[in-house]
Amino acid sequence: MSHLSLAVPAATTLIDANWLDYLLVVIYFGFVLGIGFMARRSVSDSIDFFLSGRSLPAWVTGLAFISANLGAVEIMGMSANGAEIGLPTVHYFWVGAIPAMLFLGVVMMPFYYGSKVRSVPEFMFRRFGTGAHLVNAISFAVAQLLIAGVNLYLLGSIVHALLGWPLWVALIVAAAIVLSYITLGGLSAAIYNEVLQFFVIVASLLPLTLIGLHRVGGYGGLKDKIAAFAESAPAAAKVAPAAQQLESWPGQALSGFSSSFLSVIGIVFGLGFVLSFGYWTTNFVEVQRAMASKSISAARKTPIIGAFPKMFVPFIVILPGMVSAVLVKEMIDLKGGGTPAGGASGEGVKYNDALLLLMRDVLPNGLLGLAIAGLLAAFMAGMAANISAFNTVFSYDLWQRYIRKDHSDDYYLRIGRLATVAATVIAIFTATIASSFSNVMDYLQTLFGFFNAPLFATFILGMFWKRMTATAGWVGLSSGTISAVVVAFLSEDAFGSASLGVLGLSGQGASFVAASTAFVVDIVVSVLVTMVTEPKPASELKGLVYSETPKEDLRDPEEASQPWYQRTMPLAGIALLMVLVLNFAF
Repeated sequence: MSHLSLAVPAATTLIDANWLDYLLVVIYFGFVLGIGFMARRSVSDSIDFFLSGRSLPAWVTGLAFISANLGAVEIMGMSANGAEIGLPTVHYFWVGAIPAMLFLGVVMMPFYYGSKVRSVPEFMFRRFGTGAHLVNAISFAVAQLLIAGVNLYLLGSIVHALLGWPLWVALIVAAAIVLSYITLGGLSAAIYNEVLQFFVIVASLLPLTLIGLHRVGGYGGLKDKIAAFAESAPAAAKVAPAAQQLESWPGQALSGFSSSFLSVIGIVFGLGFVLSFGYWTTNFVEVQRAMASKSISAARKTPIIGAFPKMFVPFIVILPGMVSAVLVKEMIDLKGGGTPAGGASGEGVKYNDALLLLMRDVLPNGLLGLAIAGLLAAFMAGMAANISAFNTVFSYDLWQRYIRKDHSDDYYLRIGRLATVAATVIAIFTATIASSFSNVMDYLQTLFGFFNAPLFATFILGMFWKRMTATAGWVGLSSGTISAVVVAFLSEDAFGSASLGVLGLSGQGASFVAASTAFVVDIVVSVLVTMVTEPKPASELKGLVYSETPKEDLRDPEEASQPWYQRTMPLAGIALLMVLVLNFAF
């Protein structure tokens, strides 16, 4: 992803939209707000607002689970990576998502749902007490405000490029629409909108992919063009060899390691284990969707159902980026080492413009309006997920537990709505932080290394080792987070000019190393501290530690009577087999 200034000057629009395109966008916004008004009728208490009354079916929460992650960052970032490095970008999906999603459904969701906690930090409170809970709740709340700002910043850039609105207008209008439907309908409004947004995103990106592939002579033609470009590109452009762009393994174009062995280790351990499991299994943004489902069986199946569409998202996100790099004149110039003028920022074309420029070149009016609606949908799904998770953690885990205890349910419902407003306003300001980073994907991976990797280490150790103590929980979590920050500062570009560059690491490789360091430091410190502190009695660990929880508490007794294709384990097995086949095929 590239640097985009928030002070974007008024300029001609990147894409020439007409009245039909605007009409489609207006109709879409009408649906979004309509869902918010309808969902409001079902909000009678705080559990309705924050967790949809735990009443939603698995297919709804499963699609929302994926849509919450399929934000503007994912679409713009993955298409940019597709344009720059090609197929190795699929590792973010087939290695960096699916295995962890299946683990969440099979192993971890029964603990979350069965314990009836309202958030991931609340689970931390029950397992480790106040220290770890407070560290987790505060770090999570800060992370959501920062990531919501990234989504908002990207949306403002997209809307400015497509419609020509001044950036501050785009930021405020988009933030106001997200604010409206979450404040009205809470999590139900966010989830039902996410289901709508999933279909809008697919309907907008699938035609772009198919038309783009047709223009380059199909997938075979795309491979030929990428190979020819890689061979003829000047050495100064540092274009990855065709073999690295057209094969997912060993993925050196992604990891940045010159050794193929180290590249595989970095991707499997750094991305596939630490960053991926840290994100998918402990990130309340995702887990909240599963917790809104109607039974423990539906909660377990939520991430597993989501895994099926997730594994095919690369075909409508990464492929258009790869097509853009050999079809769009400005992208060909950029990848060849040139500095073409224009782009969304007006400061020159960057890789994050790949999708927008391909839309400009191949989509007719009408389909263009659908694509604009799809990008707006992607932004709102991402930001709404961040905001709805933030308001739950702020209201329950910070305000109710530490500031104003024992008030009425209506009081906490009002706090939740006020927190939603405050978070949306703050996101406008955190958008300026995102704009100061040259690569937004690197920025996000750095944040995940700070907040998710050490949290996963604490979680997994605490869930499977009953001896681990409360003191070890918060000391390990804090140590892991600090170590990730230190590695990021010692890398080349994680903090822009503030980075020291001592380690000689940059980009995704730096993020993988920072996350892996956080994980290892957290585990080591937690074990050492546990050895010199007192554990909780085993009687207090039921539902929180695997060995102390009866197996019947982790399963839905009604699931045994369902057909095999509706049961958790067979679905997870099929998804795992399919993703293994995709890894070997590409």
